[in-house]
Amino acid sequence: MKEFLNDYKKVVILGIGNEIKSDDGLGPVIVKKLSELFKDNLSVVCFDGGTVPENYTGSIRKENPTHIILIDAVQMKKVPGYIRVVKKDEIANYNISTHAMPVSFLIKYMETTIHAEIILVGVQPKSMELNEKISREVKDSIDKVVHTIEKVLNHPKDL
Repeated sequence: MKEFLNDYKKVVILGIGNEIKSDDGLGPVIVKKLSELFKDNLSVVCFDGGTVPENYTGSIRKENPTHIILIDAVQMKKVPGYIRVVKKDEIANYNISTHAMPVSFLIKYMETTIHAEIILVGVQPKSMELNEKISREVKDSIDKVVHTIEKVLNHPKDL
C-alpha cells in the first residue's frame, strides 16, 4: 500500500458491496469510516459504490485522481478476514463480489477513461448471507484496512 501510494496527488477510495449481505458490506463500511477520517482532506475522496460501483465512474473521473483504491469482499479460499492487495492481472483468479458488473470490467473501463493507478484491496468474507451482521473476523480486518490507509495517507514517513 505504501509503495502504491508513494507519489499520489489525489486518491479516490471506492467501497464496493452490499451491506445487507453480511461480510459483503465491508467495502461501504470501510469508506464510511475513511470518509469521516479524511473529511477535511481534499486529496482523498471516498465513494460508497454499493452494488453498482460503475455508476460512480463519472464522479471519479471528475475528481481526476492519480490513484484509485477499490475495496471489496473477495473469495480467495483463505481464512475469513484475510486481506490482500489483488493486482489487475490476478483478478480473474478470484471470485470477486456478487455485483452486476464484474470488478475486472470496471477496472478495464476506468483504465480507458481515467488516467490513474488502480488497485483492489480484497478481504476474505466469512459469510455473504442476507440479513446477517458482519463477522468478527471481517470487523477486525475492516479496522486494519482503515488504520493502514489512514496511516499511509497521513503519516507516510512513519512506515
